[in-house]
Amino acid sequence: MPAIDQLLRVMRDHDGSDLHLMVGLPPRARVSGSLITLTEFPVVTTGQMEKLLHEICPAHRWDHYIKHHDLDFAYEIPGLARFRVNYLMNAWGQGAVFRQIPSKILSFDDLNLPIALKKLCVLREGLVLVTGPTGSGKSTTLAAMIDFINENFRRNIVTVEEPIEFVHHNKKSIIVHREVGEHTESFGDALKGAMRADPDIILVGEMRQIETMRLALRCASMGMLVFATLHTNNAPKTIDRIIDSFPADEQNQIRVLLAGCLRGIVSQLLCKKITGGRVAVHEILLPHDALGGTIRSGNIPAIRNIIEGGRAEGMTSMDVSLREHLESGEISAREAYMKATDKTLFEKLLGADTTVHG
Repeated sequence: MPAIDQLLRVMRDHDGSDLHLMVGLPPRARVSGSLITLTEFPVVTTGQMEKLLHEICPAHRWDHYIKHHDLDFAYEIPGLARFRVNYLMNAWGQGAVFRQIPSKILSFDDLNLPIALKKLCVLREGLVLVTGPTGSGKSTTLAAMIDFINENFRRNIVTVEEPIEFVHHNKKSIIVHREVGEHTESFGDALKGAMRADPDIILVGEMRQIETMRLALRCASMGMLVFATLHTNNAPKTIDRIIDSFPADEQNQIRVLLAGCLRGIVSQLLCKKITGGRVAVHEILLPHDALGGTIRSGNIPAIRNIIEGGRAEGMTSMDVSLREHLESGEISAREAYMKATDKTLFEKLLGADTTVHG
């Protein structure tokens, strides 16, 4: 048994989501959003770190890591769990983070996702973005959406990830998983190939590079349904991030392209529950007749008006979602204030909040 397996098992025993390894420190686990020290283990030395990481890494991927000092891949303990792995290099030497991927793909009901998200799953073309900070559950939500499509529709679905996280088995749909570094050289190469693979749906693990954004927009404009993720906290910031990622002389063209193909944005944050654990809160932008014109004109702040005016259809702002979870007693006023877009909406509630947070 690889030595890392024991660390990962103990991390799971603590109900942790991530295992952090750094030279000069004992292993740490993220539990309910906070890092704790795994006191069962000593400080990790340079030699121990290299042995832990090298033991489970395919030879050709290890060569890539040594050359580039970064590597993403998936690791599985059969019968226990699957992990998304990031090897890194820092001032103290080698390090790694292992994020646990749930062995079961959770459904809409399991995750208590807003029913409005199903409206995005029935689309036949366009771009749908699921956004939020690292560790906010974007991949878990996307997996539930893909699983809903797989259960209910006959689609050809191509996923492009680095690494593959959730493994979907064919139900009504056909699922083709492609991993950057294993099955294709880059996201760009995979998307160019996907265009020729007769896809109905393409899932892009993350739109990091301009080329990936450009190709995702092109696919969505060609009649495919594209799901992708970004590290943004709300709908207006997401649109601005995409446009601002391109050189100034391309931004008008990208704005027109985005206006023609954007169909929805789901922004997700995880909040600490008063009773322990975490709960997801969402901002939801759904298809709307005014959306394209608003983007094309550059009046991005007006997206807020579309969301507020679309509440009957299932749209909601992050602040409204936070308020609903606060009023239901799930989260504290302090937590709502910290995650709010407009903090003035929650300031007056802080005085009565006696909840203590770590």
